Amino acid sequence: QVQLVESGGGLVQPGGSLRLSCAASGFTLDYYAIGWFRQAPGKEREGVSCISSSDGSTSYKDSVKGRFTISRDNAKNTVYLQMNSLKPEDTAVYYCAALSLGCGLKGPRTVVEGDYWGQGTQVTVSS
Repeated sequence: QVQLVESGGGLVQPGGSLRLSCAASGFTLDYYAIGWFRQAPGKEREGVSCISSSDGSTSYKDSVKGRFTISRDNAKNTVYLQMNSLKPEDTAVYYCAALSLGCGLKGPRTVVEGDYWGQGTQVTVSS
């Protein structure tokens, strides 16, 4: 069964850090570009970061550049998103996806039908 499972979300104070994990089962993650997306209440889903399958190059949404770092561990079939200096506006449900169209210059390209998605993990940044 093909599955992506996110974990690592939680409640953190402004300025704090979290590391999200995206673990794959039923397929090999390193064949795919992997993107992180987020959706806050009442807002549209947005791409946050992406890591390519070919050379591991990364890209980020402007508002998270310098604070977030995406990485992959192919041996563990897992992609990570290290989030530092978190802000209240980072509060959202975070999702990972295996992307057919790969990465753009500022995060993942559009998700298309057939791409794999996880169920999401809640990140809340609040004092």
